[in-house]
Amino acid sequence: MPENPPIIAGTRIGHVHLKVADLDRALGFYCGVLGFELQQRLGTDAAFISAGGYHHHIGLNTWESKGGHPPPPGTTGLFHTAILYPTRPALADALHRVLSAGSQLDGASDHGVSQALYLRDPDENGVELYWDRPEAEWPRSADGKLAMFTRRLDLEDLLKQRVAQFRNADEVL
Repeated sequence: MPENPPIIAGTRIGHVHLKVADLDRALGFYCGVLGFELQQRLGTDAAFISAGGYHHHIGLNTWESKGGHPPPPGTTGLFHTAILYPTRPALADALHRVLSAGSQLDGASDHGVSQALYLRDPDENGVELYWDRPEAEWPRSADGKLAMFTRRLDLEDLLKQRVAQFRNADEVL
């Protein structure tokens, strides 16, 4: 494979577009549980949702999948969609939302560079909710290379961040 220079810094994934079986059910999860806002709906076939009024972070459609079933295990496809939260208390709030809705976590990990919650949407699409530590705190080997790991994430400690966030908000008022 020919060697090319790396792509420019600042390049990022802009949005994900998911095929779903039932648009209203998907909106119930992404908007009702996770808290995304509906930006536009195209009848009963598609919707575009976001955080903070952006045109869309997630597109949902039933164009090829209405009433469909998730792909069977052992097939290729999207492993998960990763949703980045700006702060650890915001990730704690996401955990609270998920647990309050009765959704089950598939896992929760501390990777050194990030802390992540793993679950599935109603169509069995993998969803990662995560917060990145500041880059200066990332674990590194003696030669300066990243030294990521996977350890159990303490969910009780994470939820304390949410409580502290709301306590601090009350003190400001």
